[in-house]
Amino acid sequence: MPQASVIVVGNEKGGAGKSTIAIHTATALLHGEAKVAVLDLDLRQQSTAHFFAHRRAWLDANGATAPMPVATGLDADLAKATEEDALARFQDAFAKARDEADFVLIDTPGSDTAISRAAHGLADLIVTPMNDSFVDFDMLGVVDPVTLELKRHSLYSETVWNSRKARAVNERKQIDWVVLRNRLAPTEARNRKRLDERVEALSRKVGFRIGPGLRDRVIYRELFPFGLTVADLSPQIRPVAMSLQHVAARQELRALMGALGLTGFADGEQIAAE
Repeated sequence: MPQASVIVVGNEKGGAGKSTIAIHTATALLHGEAKVAVLDLDLRQQSTAHFFAHRRAWLDANGATAPMPVATGLDADLAKATEEDALARFQDAFAKARDEADFVLIDTPGSDTAISRAAHGLADLIVTPMNDSFVDFDMLGVVDPVTLELKRHSLYSETVWNSRKARAVNERKQIDWVVLRNRLAPTEARNRKRLDERVEALSRKVGFRIGPGLRDRVIYRELFPFGLTVADLSPQIRPVAMSLQHVAARQELRALMGALGLTGFADGEQIAAE
């Protein structure tokens, strides 16, 4: 049996949309008939874990069916554990998930922790969402305050760099890294161009690919309390009124999956890592 592909959604800055990307990627894979295990390492917020708990409750209450991830046994009690114990419990849950699933998707906290670094070292694909601003870019790269020219990579880029180097040395495997331009919003054209140029310059320097993320759409927020995404909407599952915006959101999710190197989406096709 081939090993599961490991997708780590990471960025050491909070509010970048990691959990939104994680839940949409997971549900798209599930609808592609893949077995998906989800590990939420954001031990305080637990947005991804809460999403799937809401999903189970809503489906049961409404007599509906939709694919669910593989149970991993990792729960919110991990937040009360010591760093050493938390790391050991994560490694046990990861080993179980990798044996049972086609994909292991790991949502990491917006901070530098031992458990997050361990997760990055296990990745086949690292997905880093960033909002459309120099505030978010600062976690990836440092720019000159006078010229705005790129000076060097920053803290989180260093974490990924170290993970990729260790994986290449120890296992002779490459970790793919995709930075998603998430929550794009209308901004002043000159500032957008400046940011685009710095992101592209950094991608050449540290070796990540650039892909489209998800826009700041109401549909993504209004489906969260039900544990649903646009991938779930159907004649049987429709907790909110449908509109053309939902069609656009589904297309956006297709584009996201394509950028991550994953084929198929919500059509009963097998989704597999390219």
